[in-house]
Amino acid sequence: MRHFDLTPLYRSTVGFDRLASVFDSLASVDGDTPTYPPYNIERRGENEYRISMAVAGFAEGDLNIEVKENAVTVRGERGEKSEETDYLHRGIATRAFERRFQLADHVEVKGANLENGLLHIDLVRELPETMKPRSVEINGGAKAKVIENQAEV
Repeated sequence: MRHFDLTPLYRSTVGFDRLASVFDSLASVDGDTPTYPPYNIERRGENEYRISMAVAGFAEGDLNIEVKENAVTVRGERGEKSEETDYLHRGIATRAFERRFQLADHVEVKGANLENGLLHIDLVRELPETMKPRSVEINGGAKAKVIENQAEV
């Protein structure tokens, strides 16, 4: 079963239109999910995350990071080398790739850097002020009278 009927959900909720597309993208994942390049996703704080991808052999100019519609897409494509190299063994894969990561709401890319063959993409979740918890004062039905006592000194 690869199709979810979300009609009952739409009848009782407002603003969850993106939920259907997320379920469809999860259901459309085939058994031949790409495994190259390998990556880690780590939590670095309460609202901070990092995606680290092993991109050995790729330079900064060979990599492209694009953020669009709550998704980060990383593409890598090496330029053609002008000289032919005669490899006795070639174990470092440098084939072109495209890797996509879905982001939760209010998660934004803070920056990226390439260090020791690892591409690090730093993410941060920044909730708008309207979504942060706040206190609400409780007002009683009748105002209480304040009586001030003055003591003689």
